[in-house]
Amino acid sequence: MKTTTRSELLALIYRFYPRGVHNFDRMYVPPGEPFYDDTEEHRRLVEASNRGRAEYPTWKAMIRRLGDRYSLQNESLHLFSGGPDPAYSARIWLTKQTALSFHVSLLGPYYGIHLPGLAEEEPVAREVAREIEATYPGYHKIPPELGNEVVPDVAAGVVGFGEATIDVCLFSEVWTWVRPV
Repeated sequence: MKTTTRSELLALIYRFYPRGVHNFDRMYVPPGEPFYDDTEEHRRLVEASNRGRAEYPTWKAMIRRLGDRYSLQNESLHLFSGGPDPAYSARIWLTKQTALSFHVSLLGPYYGIHLPGLAEEEPVAREVAREIEATYPGYHKIPPELGNEVVPDVAAGVVGFGEATIDVCLFSEVWTWVRPV
């Protein structure tokens, strides 16, 4: 199993998120200042999202297989609104109010499983990991201790500077939608 390092993840993130440039939709940008949508990093993120839209049938087939076994909600349909998104996302409902979420990055060969903290989550998480690794050969799970690290000089989606974690940058703010119990 490949060991993923913080340096590798940060290098990947910096390819798709400009350092120190806001990405808020209606922010005033003074003349001469860099604007997020005009950066090479943002263009790469848009290209990755476009690839994600083109390769969506692979994701759809995988979540259909998982959906045959679990109560599943696809969180990736917003990709078709045309905006940039760094990952496919879905959740499996473990109870009526608690879900495990999982994400496959469009930026690099990584995936994440966000566990809510219930006893029954482990067998489901193992099955999801097997399905992801079979569908996306060469993809690796980001260890939680790395995913939770803040990337101090980027903003991702609605998550601002000093708050965006590696997980949020690689899997979008959808990562934050599942909270541990």
